[in-house]
Amino acid sequence: MSDIQFIDTTLRDGQQSLWALNMRTGMMLPALEVMDDAGFEAIEFFVPIVQMKKMIRDLGEDPWQWLKLGVKKAKQTPLRLHGGYKGGLKKVPECISKLLVKKVVEHGISVTRCSNSWNDFEVMKDEVEGLRKLGMQTVVNLIYTVSPRHTDEYFVQRAKDAASLKPYRICFKDVGGLLTPERLRELLPKVQKAVGKVELEFHCHCNNGLGPLNVLEAVKLGITHVHTGIPPLANGSAQPSVFNVAKNLRALGHRPDIREELLLPVSEHFTRIARSEGFAIGAPLEYDANLYQSQIPGGMISNLRYQLAKVGMEDRLDETMVEAARVRAEFGYPIMVTPLSQFVGTQAAINVIVGERYRQVTDEAIQYALGYWGKEAVQVMDQNVREKILGRARAKELKSEEPPQLSLKEVRKKFGEQLSDEELIMRTYIDSEAVEIARRAKNPVEYAFSGDPLMQLVQGLTRHSDKKVISFSRPGLSLNLRH
Repeated sequence: MSDIQFIDTTLRDGQQSLWALNMRTGMMLPALEVMDDAGFEAIEFFVPIVQMKKMIRDLGEDPWQWLKLGVKKAKQTPLRLHGGYKGGLKKVPECISKLLVKKVVEHGISVTRCSNSWNDFEVMKDEVEGLRKLGMQTVVNLIYTVSPRHTDEYFVQRAKDAASLKPYRICFKDVGGLLTPERLRELLPKVQKAVGKVELEFHCHCNNGLGPLNVLEAVKLGITHVHTGIPPLANGSAQPSVFNVAKNLRALGHRPDIREELLLPVSEHFTRIARSEGFAIGAPLEYDANLYQSQIPGGMISNLRYQLAKVGMEDRLDETMVEAARVRAEFGYPIMVTPLSQFVGTQAAINVIVGERYRQVTDEAIQYALGYWGKEAVQVMDQNVREKILGRARAKELKSEEPPQLSLKEVRKKFGEQLSDEELIMRTYIDSEAVEIARRAKNPVEYAFSGDPLMQLVQGLTRHSDKKVISFSRPGLSLNLRH
């Protein structure tokens, strides 16, 4: 049987799904150095805009340090970007999103995995070609979902459309953790036939508890490139554990091309961090049939809980999930992936909080109904709901607005000629305060990779950069650290 190649998701999807992107650069760096030796085909590493905002706003770090220092650690394993230059939660001039890709390529990352949230590959045609011109090859996501609209015929046609782009690869992506082994046996062979000679990767989440079995089933059907994570940043709402998948593949007679024994210290490293920081530790989930109703991604549930808690309605999460299923149906069963899942979930929460459906709507819901986030929405929405959303003054205002398409020169003139490329990107996507926070950010200090308690103590003390002198003593031990 052929070797199976592993694409690691720990530093990107694992921490996004389970740690809400709270991993600091200093936590990542020592782990990446070890991961680089384990034999991964690639390591997904950087999800620019959402990670930038998180690192600046919540962690007070310069996100470019994550990129610059990380690529120096990975001497053998290709790192990957996640995302292209279209889409996202905020529209910016395309020259800026292309500049971002250009900067990533300059640092040596030359493969990205990106999606269109409607599986609209006609729309992606220009983007894939544009990325290629920038020096970036594309793994195109074919996103799986469940609804009356998403039939086998739908996926076969979209697979053909994806293959027509001649991408580096196609990734069959189960973003909601909805697949079952039985469904894979039905659908995957049809997708494989439709994509022809384009290689397939398999990416799934473990929301329904079946992710590890789905990976094995995909391999049985001929997939040789699979996505896994390293515990504690595996399982839960993330990807299956590399340890579990590799062990089971060997039991089935395969030769997984991974040295997972080298990853045990990495798992221990992140587990120590999770316990000390109060981060989640991914664990296998039980099967829950309710998942197929709302299809809210795991990472969004905590956000919905937060929105409801702010108005004292945290006990109404279950009601909100039921409402999300109803909103999704009325919106025409969009795939529950960024940004469409956020639009559905937020509108559902508003409907519950206000107590009257669609009395208040978000700007994004209006833009959705206008086709601003994909022309397919206009065709598939419940037309009564669409008319209700658009029958307000704000809809007329938004309809007349055109997203800015300034040149790079015009953007520089608007925000400041003195800004570096990296600062201009942060200023455009976020704001001027983000630039100042990044400028003030200290150089990241690597977390101790050793499990030795003394090393962990010294590591913790050295992160108090605001202190000039730190002294610690106990019988037989005295430490004096000077900054």
